[in-house]
Amino acid sequence: MPRKNQHSRNPARGRPQRAKDKRRDSPGDAFRCVGCRLDVPFHAPGTAHRNHCPNCLTSLHVDGRIPGDRRSTCRGRMVALSLSVRPDGEWMVIHSCLACGGLSANRVAGDDNALVLLRMALRPFGARLPERALLAI
Repeated sequence: MPRKNQHSRNPARGRPQRAKDKRRDSPGDAFRCVGCRLDVPFHAPGTAHRNHCPNCLTSLHVDGRIPGDRRSTCRGRMVALSLSVRPDGEWMVIHSCLACGGLSANRVAGDDNALVLLRMALRPFGARLPERALLAI
């Protein structure tokens, strides 16, 4: 006769899940970059929402229409394509999602790699941009 597993529970009668003590996206936490595998802190000087790696500028497609809302269902990897400059002189990194092809503009943070930003600014305009990005500009 088979023995009943004493550790199995009826899902309908299971204990409720414990509340988490700490949110993962608190300002003291960090995330691992999908591009260079660097541990990146959520706190970013010059911006309210860290949305890309300061070393390689790679991002994840997590925000919907509003920065910091984390409502995108895509979750694809986003690569930095180019830079844009606002009329007030602020630099924006243009990202393209490799999964869905969406484009987004993210503010440059104070700790972003200056060499990577300058290389991107000096790169010829059509060097690595997909046709969709050129048509959107």
